[in-house]
Amino acid sequence: MEGPDPFVTRRDERHMKVAVLALSLGLVFPNAQLLDERSLSFYHTHTGMTLVVTYYREGKYDEGALAAIDDFLKDFRNGARHTIDPALLDVLFEIKTRTGTHAPFQVISAYRSPETNTMLRSRSAKSGVAEQSMHLRGQAIDVRLADVDLDELRSVALSLKRGGVGFYPGSQFVHVDTGRVRFW
Repeated sequence: MEGPDPFVTRRDERHMKVAVLALSLGLVFPNAQLLDERSLSFYHTHTGMTLVVTYYREGKYDEGALAAIDDFLKDFRNGARHTIDPALLDVLFEIKTRTGTHAPFQVISAYRSPETNTMLRSRSAKSGVAEQSMHLRGQAIDVRLADVDLDELRSVALSLKRGGVGFYPGSQFVHVDTGRVRFW
């Protein structure tokens, strides 16, 4: 027997119960939001750009939305693009859901080209930039939320057990990735 769906929250369960009840009573809600729709909003701290996007709907990822996210989360230093792991977006969506945030994710770093990663590593031995960083694969992002305490953001990310979580209180961000479960 399989465990519960990690993407179904209590709020989703309530919505599903209401939808089932409405359907059983023959009620139809025109323009009702789909139960399994995932949206995110971002603010890039280095470029000042914003993005609000629904990247998943009707049971599948929206390819146009994913392309917009790939472009938004590109290496801002040199414009290099890479596919962002949709599982990383799902981790962010789960963080958004569990924290109840209304703020956009403030992006400090997302995809990093090999050149950028090498440059950042060379700046200091204590930089914390891994030689084989998950950022190089589009599987990591460094973020904060204006309306969520950094400790809470870290705690929620850790509770998901869906990848790595790094805590950088001095720089005011939390790193999340879709690699193996670990923390630092």
